[in-house]
Amino acid sequence: MDKARLTEVTARRTAEYSDGRQFAAEDVDQVLDALFGTVERPGTIAEALRAQQTVVLGSFGSFHATDDGAAEFRPGKALTEYLHDETG
Repeated sequence: MDKARLTEVTARRTAEYSDGRQFAAEDVDQVLDALFGTVERPGTIAEALRAQQTVVLGSFGSFHATDDGAAEFRPGKALTEYLHDETG
């Protein structure tokens, strides 16, 4: 799934997580850029990792920087169970 498709699907799904209001795709795109960054500027996740902070996204998982400066993702329990079709 590329970023354009991710933006489109996420914008559509926002209505399910609110009072029925759907976010505009342009708004979702800006949030993704702010969170993950662009070529021109880092996102909040990258900035936190550079500051040696761990970014925890609830049961989805967490990002952290390794000792050699690489980024690593650890999936959370709920994501792992979903991917293994273990959710009820």
